[in-house]
Amino acid sequence: MSKKQKNNERLIWTIITLILLVALWYVTYLLISKSPDFLNSLGLGTTKTKEVKSAPAGSALDELKKLPVKEAESGEDYERSEFSSGWASWGDCNVRQKILNRDVKDKKLAANGCTVVSGNLDDPYTGETIEMKTKAAVSRKVQIDHVVALGNAWKTGGKHLSADKRKELANDDLELIAVSSAANQEKSDMDASEWLPTYKPFQCQYVARQIAVKIKYSLWVTSAEHNAMVGVLNTCPDQKLPAE
Repeated sequence: MSKKQKNNERLIWTIITLILLVALWYVTYLLISKSPDFLNSLGLGTTKTKEVKSAPAGSALDELKKLPVKEAESGEDYERSEFSSGWASWGDCNVRQKILNRDVKDKKLAANGCTVVSGNLDDPYTGETIEMKTKAAVSRKVQIDHVVALGNAWKTGGKHLSADKRKELANDDLELIAVSSAANQEKSDMDASEWLPTYKPFQCQYVARQIAVKIKYSLWVTSAEHNAMVGVLNTCPDQKLPAE
């Protein structure tokens, strides 16, 4: 083999080595940034669970200790229908109307006594007041959010609940809140480490409600989710869980 051929071969192997190193760095970056809980389970992660050392008895921060901290399971098998199809019945209406009746102020009802056809909502996620002058506006502007997103619930223990228990969770007053459609869609299936209400005065109540739901239905939190909750509740250590 000539000197020129040897140099070319050496150059090729150098390029291949550099490509492999870049690929290894990129894969490592993705694992760290996207799946900290997976790395934690292998003892390789950078996210450590913040220990709740001191919290007022009965506070949401104190209650958070009851939730196991585990890696999220795969959500690839999640379907909304796993938590029943649509809303459960509430008299002549459904649970959506029940929550609207609870959360909308200055409301007017249809002849059936439960369908909200107009009113105002103080959106807890944005802090804005949403005016709804028609039934169509109510449907368009407001959605009922599952405070613990059902996709998140599925990955943190929900898949192991019975079908009846999952239906109960999806229709539980504790789990539901009327919010702006835009905010609900922005949140999607994200947990507290990925999304919080932009209206900061509600963040403590939001996280406390998530904790209450997860305790009630024997769900768990990921380390990132746990740490985010601790971070919020440290600003309001006396925050209580919502009443049933």
